Amino acid sequence: MPPSSLALSSKRRKISEDSGGKEIVSRLESSITDAIAANASLNPLTDLLHLACTSPDAGTVHKCIYALYRIFVSLIAKGALEPQNEEGSKVVRQWILERLDEFSDFLHSLLRDEESGLRTSALSILFSLLKHLSGSLSKSSTRPQFHVSFFKKIIRALLLSPPSSRGGRKCPSPFAGETMHADIRDLFLGKYLNIYDDIRWFFMRDAQPILAELTPEKYPHVCENVLSLLERLTSFPITQSDIDTWWVEELGVKPPKVKSAKGRNDADEQPSSDEEDGNDWRKFFDDQDKPKDDKPAPASARLHQLTVHQSLHSLSSHRAVYTRLWLTLLPQLSDKSSNSNSALSMRALNFMHRGVMPHLTRAVMLMDWVSSCVDYGGAVGLLALNALFILMQEYNLDYPSFYTRLYAFLDKDLLHLKHRARFLRLADLFLSSSHLPATLLASFVKRLSRLSLNAPPSSIIIMIPFTYNILKRHPALMVMIHRDGDMGD
Repeated sequence: MPPSSLALSSKRRKISEDSGGKEIVSRLESSITDAIAANASLNPLTDLLHLACTSPDAGTVHKCIYALYRIFVSLIAKGALEPQNEEGSKVVRQWILERLDEFSDFLHSLLRDEESGLRTSALSILFSLLKHLSGSLSKSSTRPQFHVSFFKKIIRALLLSPPSSRGGRKCPSPFAGETMHADIRDLFLGKYLNIYDDIRWFFMRDAQPILAELTPEKYPHVCENVLSLLERLTSFPITQSDIDTWWVEELGVKPPKVKSAKGRNDADEQPSSDEEDGNDWRKFFDDQDKPKDDKPAPASARLHQLTVHQSLHSLSSHRAVYTRLWLTLLPQLSDKSSNSNSALSMRALNFMHRGVMPHLTRAVMLMDWVSSCVDYGGAVGLLALNALFILMQEYNLDYPSFYTRLYAFLDKDLLHLKHRARFLRLADLFLSSSHLPATLLASFVKRLSRLSLNAPPSSIIIMIPFTYNILKRHPALMVMIHRDGDMGD
């Protein structure tokens, strides 16, 4: 048997400390549970919170956070967090809310802990608390509710990824953020974001102001974290019937039918807080008024007139929040102050045509950002050209200078590009239309032929067949290599 790396006394001390900490947790949880049942003092809750936040042992912390979770669920189920009438009850409720804030802040920090088990447990507990809090709000209201403030803090913690405060560690100031742990990202996507329609809608709505606030100059990893989630989003609804899965079950109840502008009574349902702003962003995504015809249009409301409950059940609203998030994210990906801007832009462009454009309210709104990416040149510019071509071909974008921008890529650097084969495949697609003028195609053939004169062998074997295929596809160009009749004409 190999010798132990620790002295026997050290091993026994560590085991006794661990077991002692877990016994304290069990004792505190038992006393708090009894106090909840007897409406007695909840002061031991402070001791349990202090133990969770200061203990460096992962096992003790793990037991603490689940004990605290069970305690807060019991308090929520008992109605301790609902609005109270008596002054003494109000004070107790406020005290419990402050302890809940402390607990949730500690769970947020555990999302970047060294222990994988603590990270994933913290995220699961946070979302379970979100469900219980939202259910409690719904019971005390006439309409289904979602605990927005609690959810916003979760999203902010995911995107900013502050360091773990386990063992009493302090967050450095200023803190620029970190990239999200892969296991947390995959758990959030696989268990929540790609499954539940309400989680996805609120994430896309509430991540946008956080993204706008945490600029890449101070927080360079935030936009990367948002992109890492959006590029793995695979369950965006295509039809209205796809919106049918809810984390907060109360939100799955069908909302009241949308009323027309004339018949809408303000007392029926209060709009969301965003609607109170005269410059409501959702107005931007509403369709333009159509000219009147003989047939009366069905009663419908603009997006900015929908309540939150109605928005959750509206496919147009899902598209609107998705579009707004992308329009906020894209300029930050190409921010000049970020050293990784070209890499992030390339990641976005790689899946934009198949994973983003079909779900936007109007895909042509991407034109400004995509056309600016062409200026990067290289692989980024190539992917941007592909996105521009898709916008022209499938979304009726009018971009007259497309072939001028494509022609500018045909220089000697093209011969040494890592992605030259991909560029030529895309160029072959761009030049395949039979409606292109022969003079334009001839200019591309001449430029490619001249480049081939000084090209390395690995490039020549690609460019010569490519040039010949253009000539064969467009017979009017064959006179460039063979002209029948008088050669002097």
